[in-house]
Amino acid sequence: MSDATSPLLSLRNVDIAFGTRKNPLPTVFDVNFDIWPGETVAVVGESGSGKSTTAMGIMGLLPGGGQVTDGTITFDGRDITHLSEREFTGIRGSEVGLVPQDPMSNLNPVWSIGHHIKEALKANNVASGSAAHDRAVELMEEAGLTEADRRIDQFPHQFSGGQRQRALIACGLAARPKLLIADEPTSALDVTVQQQILDHLQELTEELGTAVLLITHDLGLAAERAQRIIVMSQGRIVEAGPSLEILQNPQHPYTQKLVASAPSVTARRIDLDIEEPLRDAGEDAAVDAADEASPNLIEVSGLTKIYQVPGDRPWRKKDFTAAEDVNFFLRRGHTLALVGESGSGKSTVAQMVLGLLEPTSGTVTFDGTDITHLDRAGELAFRRRVQPVFQNPYGSVDPMYSVFNTIAEPLKIHKVGSKKEQEARVRELLDLVAMPSSMLARYPGELSGGQRQRVSIARALALGPEALILDEAVSALDVLVQSQVLSLLNDLQEEMGLTYLFITHDLAVVKQIADETLVMKSGRIVERGETDDLFDNPEQEYTRRLIQSIPGGTLPLYQG
Repeated sequence: MSDATSPLLSLRNVDIAFGTRKNPLPTVFDVNFDIWPGETVAVVGESGSGKSTTAMGIMGLLPGGGQVTDGTITFDGRDITHLSEREFTGIRGSEVGLVPQDPMSNLNPVWSIGHHIKEALKANNVASGSAAHDRAVELMEEAGLTEADRRIDQFPHQFSGGQRQRALIACGLAARPKLLIADEPTSALDVTVQQQILDHLQELTEELGTAVLLITHDLGLAAERAQRIIVMSQGRIVEAGPSLEILQNPQHPYTQKLVASAPSVTARRIDLDIEEPLRDAGEDAAVDAADEASPNLIEVSGLTKIYQVPGDRPWRKKDFTAAEDVNFFLRRGHTLALVGESGSGKSTVAQMVLGLLEPTSGTVTFDGTDITHLDRAGELAFRRRVQPVFQNPYGSVDPMYSVFNTIAEPLKIHKVGSKKEQEARVRELLDLVAMPSSMLARYPGELSGGQRQRVSIARALALGPEALILDEAVSALDVLVQSQVLSLLNDLQEEMGLTYLFITHDLAVVKQIADETLVMKSGRIVERGETDDLFDNPEQEYTRRLIQSIPGGTLPLYQG
């Protein structure tokens, strides 16, 4: 058994391959590292670098055809490299917990959130019956879910993306495992809840001796939360060491590039030729020549969305206001960021701006036309001019469509170009989002989360839209690809005059992309201003708390 003198988890010369034994496709090569009891180790690297594959190899959860072909994996003094499925089942959850990356693929849509957590408790012999119900409520509260006693019987579709991720965290922590493998556990969470969750993981580490293997593309988070960082590239470990040493003095060229690409709270807006900052729709400002040359593309006035939700009895309903009296306008060629905690109403506003959700009251005007009352022909014309990039790349890309068919779909629907022209356009778009043309024949199941999101962005650009509504569009991307995509978005905006409504919980990214920022809380806009001014001099305590919660915000990083 492991103790203070031996590691809890040890990987020695581990190789992982996919395919058949006669024709294996090597993916992970010669991986060596240890995790000691109570230690947090972060694995960072690009999407597709082998981070998640290594983690799934530890748990015996490699997808079809995946296998450890060489080396040994030792957990708590026991060789678990080639356990049977029954033997792996005996340690999963109870000894090794998992918080997977994608909540929608890992939550059963016909099970309530509470049922998921109670199943985890029951499967690991922690609690059952009424005791499991009470413990599930406690775990939901620990994971940052408010009104847990009321929401325990709600279903995944009734939770925001961040709230669903918190439910997965509650499941992973249910049996108090010795090791928690957290695969991008906070990528869907706003910074304040992210801080709460990571504080909780830290408490487990200190009080219970729980070790954490943290897989992340957020270098600020890795530096702030892990004692050691392991850097992977193309299936190999290229550098490893104490967190601050890696972040401040990286030795390998890849690590230097990775750290230098990380978004920082001290970053400034990438320079663009933009005349002046945005103004609130309620401002009674004079319209000058610049305004006439660049009129408002999107105007939102009094936008409100009220849902009917279950009350204290199943037959009783009560009003839930997701967005209330939201007002703003966005000038052509500008970027407006909408930030706030998970559940603050950001995505609800985005869906109403896209015409995907009917507002209870208020209007959305696009280029002078009220889009809330369009006929079918008007809707089709509007959709060609405004395209979305959604938060979840697993749910927004059809698993039965190849990469080519996914990107070409808008061109086919709108009958743009011949087949030859469509193919050329798809290849051009794939190149724009930094993916090789060899990916064209692949399907979503063969892509990483970051690669799927790049396909989503390419699809959104296919019709040459005037505006993109980007709902957490880079939250699933590693820092290098994130940096490339942000630069791409800025280049496209400068060259084509694109307009962006950028919804995100990542305030460090906001610094690089947005001209003006709106801060939402409980469905209302509580603060707005030019991005740099808002970060330097926030007026609201809520805004200050959001900024202070940015992981690694005060850490000096390598700048090249």
